[in-house]
Amino acid sequence: MVTRPLLFSRASADWALLWLRLAGSALLLRVHGLPKLLDFQHQLSLIEDPFGLGAHLTLSLAIFAEVLCPLLIILGLLTRLATLPVLFLLLVSLVWVHPEWSLTEGQFAWLLLIVFGAVLIGGSGSIALDRRFAAFTHPGSLRP
Repeated sequence: MVTRPLLFSRASADWALLWLRLAGSALLLRVHGLPKLLDFQHQLSLIEDPFGLGAHLTLSLAIFAEVLCPLLIILGLLTRLATLPVLFLLLVSLVWVHPEWSLTEGQFAWLLLIVFGAVLIGGSGSIALDRRFAAFTHPGSLRP
């Protein structure tokens, strides 16, 4: 039997996905999500409204993408689905709201795009609640 070193094992990929989920979501929550949630009224006067939906709806959608979705990603629940609003928000920010940003000015958004793009591609890994609930939602889909 050939053994693979830890660097090339499925377990290392699962730990890497957990790290990406935790680190990216914690940053997004702390830097953008919680300030919007905790100071909603003040944020209404600051929020950009690139699609003309109104400040209240735009801020509510931003809070959904920056608070609820990162919490789901941290837990590993509906992980790939939860990355989509985050990625959409980041792209809107970079393309429509701040098109004048240089790479240096937008580096945080670009790094978050990379992190959440990797999570979208890789999924939640096995260290996630998705894995626990898969036995109930898709019987026979998990190997013992």
